[in-house]
Amino acid sequence: MHKVGVLALQGAFAAHAARLRELGAEPAEVRTPAQLAGVDALVLPGGESTTMSMLLESSGLFDPLAERLADGMPAFGTCAGMILLGTTILDGRADQRSFGVVDIDVRRNAFGRQVDSFEADLDVAGEREPFPAVFIRAPFVERAGPDVEVLASVDGHPVLCRQGSVLVAAFHPELGDDPRLHHLFLSANGGTP
Repeated sequence: MHKVGVLALQGAFAAHAARLRELGAEPAEVRTPAQLAGVDALVLPGGESTTMSMLLESSGLFDPLAERLADGMPAFGTCAGMILLGTTILDGRADQRSFGVVDIDVRRNAFGRQVDSFEADLDVAGEREPFPAVFIRAPFVERAGPDVEVLASVDGHPVLCRQGSVLVAAFHPELGDDPRLHHLFLSANGGTP
C-alpha cells in the first residue's frame, strides 16, 4: 500500500489524516524534505495560501515538492492546496509561487470573505449522489486548460478538477462526513480501493 503524506505546515491537516486513516491508508505528516521522501502521494490541505507558500519555502520543502510533483507524484489539494497546485494564482502576492501541475488559473477568496462561507450539494461527475461541500473563503477556477477534467462546478465556476494524478477541490471535503473524494484520490492512485 502506498504511504500517503499530508502536508502539515498549516491548515486542516489532522482532519485529512483522520479521513485517510478511516479509509485504510497510512497517513504521515510531512513537515521536512526527509518526511516528503518517505511518501508516495501527498494531500495539500486548506489554510492560507500565502502563509503556506512562505512555510514551504522556510521549511525547505518547496523545491523538493516541486520536483516530486513534476515527476508525477499524486496529489490532492483542497482550498489553499488547490491554489498552490494550479498554474496561475490570479490575485496572490507578487512573489507567491505555485507548483503549476494543474493547468488552471485560480482566484483566491473568489466566493468572498469568511462571512460568505457556505455549503452546497455538488453534482460530481461519475457520482450518483450529490457531494456535500463546505466552502470557506474558497477559491474557484477562472480558466481550465484542455487537459483538465472539470468534475464539479458552482455557478459556472469549476470547483473540483483533475489532471492526471492530481485532484484539486476549492472546498473542504475533510470537514464533512462523506469520504468519497478521499476514496477517489486513493483508488485512482493505487491506494486503498
